[in-house]
Amino acid sequence: MSAVRDNAEPLAIVFEDDGLVPNNIFPFLVYQDAVKLDPARPEETIEDLFAANGWGGTWRNGVYDYLHYHATVHEVLGVARGSARVRFGGDHGQELEIKAGDVAILPAGTGHQCIRASDDFCVIGAYPPGSKMEITRATPENHAKALKTIPEVAMPPADPVTGTDGGLMRLWR
Repeated sequence: MSAVRDNAEPLAIVFEDDGLVPNNIFPFLVYQDAVKLDPARPEETIEDLFAANGWGGTWRNGVYDYLHYHATVHEVLGVARGSARVRFGGDHGQELEIKAGDVAILPAGTGHQCIRASDDFCVIGAYPPGSKMEITRATPENHAKALKTIPEVAMPPADPVTGTDGGLMRLWR
């Protein structure tokens, strides 16, 4: 049985470079209610899905409450429990409510910050193979460096939710 709902299609949003948060020419993707969570093991459901699609380095936590981005790696966030309001794209980006079963895919450079979260909020993060995650704060110096590293970040081998035929593979070409 697949953990992914049939015809899962992501919402795609392109965030502009705001001078502090570089964002990316590739769209930020969010699959809403895409994962059928096993109620007894919701974290494992998402971890197994990401691993099956070649995304690793998984962790369980929340989303930091300060604005940050990753200039050397693409990141996927799968919500296993609860819900949160997260601002994506930096201070001029967009606030979205993400909840259990949702998955957000952040191309390198996409700003993100948790505005508020339920007490039981748990997100699973993961990365494509061969990439190193670094947390970057939004400063002019970091922005200048990020503009050099972001274009060097390799295309993931698969969409973390829907695999080699997934939305990411079409929308990031």
